[in-house]
Parts: sequence; C-alpha cells; structure tokens
Amino acid sequence: MPQIINNTVTLGTILHEWEVDEYERHDRPKRWYVTMGIFGVVLIGYALYSQNFLFALILVLFAIILFLQSHQAAPRVVVRVTDKGVAIQHRFYTYEELGDFFIIYRPPEIKTLFIDTNSSLRPRLRVPLLDNDPNDIRFTLRQYLTEDTKIEEEPLSDQISRLWRIS
Repeated sequence: MPQIINNTVTLGTILHEWEVDEYERHDRPKRWYVTMGIFGVVLIGYALYSQNFLFALILVLFAIILFLQSHQAAPRVVVRVTDKGVAIQHRFYTYEELGDFFIIYRPPEIKTLFIDTNSSLRPRLRVPLLDNDPNDIRFTLRQYLTEDTKIEEEPLSDQISRLWRIS
C-alpha cells in the first residue's frame, strides 16, 4: 500500500522529477458532444425500458463528471523517481510494492510510462512522460524494476479513452 508523503516518509535521492496534469484534457468538438449525447440518451432510454435504474443513474453521473471535467483546468501532479521508489503527488510507492514497468513512446501522441503494482487491488500506474527522455527514465528504473519488453502497445483501455476522448 502506498504511503502518504509526510515528514516521516523518506523519499531518498530524487533522480527524475516532472509535473503532469492529473488527467488528460481533450479538445472535443461540438460534434463529439452531439454524438455522445445521442448515444447517452439511447443508453438511458434502454436502461429505463429494461427498468435498470442503477445503470441509468450511473450514465447520468458519468455525463455530469465528463461535463465538469471538461470545463475546469486539470490540477498539476508532481512525479518523482527516486532511489527508494516512485512518488506521485502525495503517494509514495516503494520499489517493493511495484512490479514490472514498460514505456510506450510514439511521439507526439503517446509518451507514457506504465508501472504495474504488486497489489491486485491497485491499478497500473500511468504516468505521461511529456518531454522527458524515455531512455533516461528507462535506464534509471531498470536498476530497481524489471522492464516488460514484450508489451509494445498501450493497454486497450487507454486506446479506447484516447480514441473516444473520455479520459
């Protein structure tokens, strides 16, 4: 379980540090809103027709969250790779808590570091690299973690969220 960063947590020597947006902002044209609105109304209609009110509520909440997210600036998050672990904003993951990592680098669209956690309850960490040199970060992380060189594509969930502009 990651530690909350406070005065008692020792991060170690910071090897790499950069800031990223907490979530990716997409430029969505009016056509996107119309298409997703029609799709959402159809799904809500189906949910009401099948008397699945929980699904209808989830769809409405999802729409509200997307709307609010698109109309505010994403907060900035500090990412630090240290000799003891990886710190993302207020959470510190020691290398013992982390599994393999891989980097998908296809600029300008995809420049992302993925780090698996050893916990089945914690999701994979996804960190945009921005303008950082992926080879420097790869070299540093290889000293502490195993690189999964078999993975050459970003996860399907990331592909879908980028394609549909919903991340």
